[in-house]
Parts: sequence; structure tokens; C-alpha cells
Amino acid sequence: MANAVCEAIQSSPLGRISYADYMKLALYDERCGYYMREGTKIGKDGDFFTNSHVSDIFGKLFASFFLRLVEKGGVSPHICEFGGGDGQFARAVLEEWKRKSPHTYEQLSYIIVETSPDQRAKQLQTLGDAAKKVTQYKDVHALKQHLPSFSGIVFSNEFFDAFPVHVITKENGMIYECFVAQNGSELMEEKYPLDNEDILQYLQERQLALADGQRLEVPLAMKAFLLQTSSFFRNCVMVTVDYGYTDEELQLPARRQGSLRGYYRHHLIANPLMHPGEMDITSHIQWDALRMYGEQAGWEYVSLLRQDRFLLAAGILEYLVAHDDISPFSSKNRQNRALRSLIMDEGISSAFHVMIQQKGVQLCWDDIWAQREFLLFS
Repeated sequence: MANAVCEAIQSSPLGRISYADYMKLALYDERCGYYMREGTKIGKDGDFFTNSHVSDIFGKLFASFFLRLVEKGGVSPHICEFGGGDGQFARAVLEEWKRKSPHTYEQLSYIIVETSPDQRAKQLQTLGDAAKKVTQYKDVHALKQHLPSFSGIVFSNEFFDAFPVHVITKENGMIYECFVAQNGSELMEEKYPLDNEDILQYLQERQLALADGQRLEVPLAMKAFLLQTSSFFRNCVMVTVDYGYTDEELQLPARRQGSLRGYYRHHLIANPLMHPGEMDITSHIQWDALRMYGEQAGWEYVSLLRQDRFLLAAGILEYLVAHDDISPFSSKNRQNRALRSLIMDEGISSAFHVMIQQKGVQLCWDDIWAQREFLLFS
């Protein structure tokens, strides 16, 4: 992978590439990008965990939530999941939906948009018999070639955090863009005064002012995705699960070094230029940017909740199983432990939020929430 990056740097007239171009190569290059190559990426044998790998309870809870959107809100029983990983979430949703509502399951369709051919193959293995309910596409372009539009539920879990980002910094009153260059066989960072008009426009329309010494990721790819898909999504609810910051949080001193980093064999790697093609590279998404550009694309903002508050309001406690089984390895005990890990303050949910947006529908959200009292202190 390092060779592909070095080739791109050497072929650039300026002898450098943006962080966004570096991430495209390191993550999505068809020959050797991290997501495109074979191998386990998620779980104990991979580089990171996701919510759906904590337990099937995560997917089951979302299945119940989605089902209420259909039965109480009149949303079409169609799901479009972006970045479906190895298919564990989709399998849990489909199995739970079929168990709880066989009659609507007959009308249910499930789309997975997944760039990685290796992950698409793993999805089919994971799904088993449920695979007949699923249609896979490698990207949005392929999806739009087969469907004129989509109405239903749009879901993603840790999807936007893997979008390529530009990186800028402010030093001594001047804003610079950070680039990836080469020093011998090593990759290095170089800074040049910011002259990218798209980044300047982003800062202006987002009304972002950097403090001296602050470093910031600029998610132009996320902005483009929202605006370019605006006409494709018609009557939908979009649920986005990810880690990120609001604009207010971005101004805190603890956030001023940016969030771009890698994950390699479950270790956080502060330098994203290490192990190109061999590790995940990610940045915290900017929730206010997702909201603003979503509104420009026709998405009405509904709520942003910390994940544990969302799970409680969506009814996760309904999955708590009363039993007298003393074996700590029983399925009931394992399910209860997984449930607790998803809602405990120190658990995985403390790092995640859930944003809900709607488009072309007007739902009574009081009817959708299973446990509305958990929203009061969110």
C-alpha cells in the first residue's frame, strides 16, 4: 500500500497529496486499500469492534424500532443500510423482524451498500437463508442505476467516520492545509497556506472559526454525499449511529488536536500515516455539519441522542430476561450482560450518538418511542 501512496505523491505536480486523497488510497484503493483487501477487520481477530459485535441485542432492538416506524408511522418496510460490515446487524434485524411481525416481513426488503467485495462475501455467509431478503450494491452510483428512488428507512453504523477528510490547522493567525508528502521511504506531513476554495466555502457556510493551534478535519466527502443523494431519498427516516462532536464540543481545548487516527489490532494509532492499507483510519463526524447539509438536502432534523439514551427510549429494557439460570455462560445471562454493557455509563454507548432525520414524512414521535421517559434527561 505504501507504494501506491508514494506513487500518487510522486505523480502529483506539487509532490504532495491531501489527507482526503491519502485516505481514499489507504482505505479504498481497489488493489490494496484496507477495506478492499481480504481479512478480518471487525471483532477480536480484527482491528476494531462495532456495536453489532457486542451482541445481536443491538440489531434486535433496532428491528423493533424500525418495525414501529412502519406500523405506527406508515414508513415503507424497506431498509437501506450503508456500510453493512460483515452482515451481523442485518441478520439480527431480519431474524427479529420475522419473529415479531411475519406479515410485514413478507413486504420487507433490505438493501446493503458496501464498498468492500470481501465484506459483501462475508455478509452473504453471515446472512444464510436471510440473504434472499437482501440486495447488495457496491456504491450509491450502482444503487441509483437500479432504483429511481428509495423510500423507507436509511441506516448506518460507523459509516460517515470512514469518509475521507481534509485536514487544516491554524498557526500564528494563519490557516494551513495539511498534506501528505514523502521523505525518503517515510510518509510525512507538510503544511501550506490554505487555498482550497471548497474548504474555504465550508468554513464560511458553517461559520467555523479556528483557535490558534487548533486542528480540524473538513468532511467535504460527507457534504457531497448528502447533497448528491438528496433527490434519490424520498419518504424516509434516516438513523445515523456514530461517534462525533457538536460545534460547541469542537471548541473545547481537549478537541483542538483533531480526531483523525488509526486503529490497528485494537490499538489506537495517533499517526494516521502509519501502516497505510493495513489499519482503519477514522475521524469523529461533525454532527452539526450532518444536520446542516442534511437540511440542505431536504432532511428534517428530529433528534440527536447519546446512544444509551436512544437505546433506553427505543425499548432495550424489554429484552432484559428474567431467569433463575445460575450458569454465567447461559444464553440468557449472556444477553443480559450484553444489554448492560450497551447502557452502562462506562460502556460502548458513552462514545456514540444517534441522529434521526426525516424526509417526506411527518411522524408523531411520541408514538414511536417505547420508553419516552428516558428522553427527558438526554
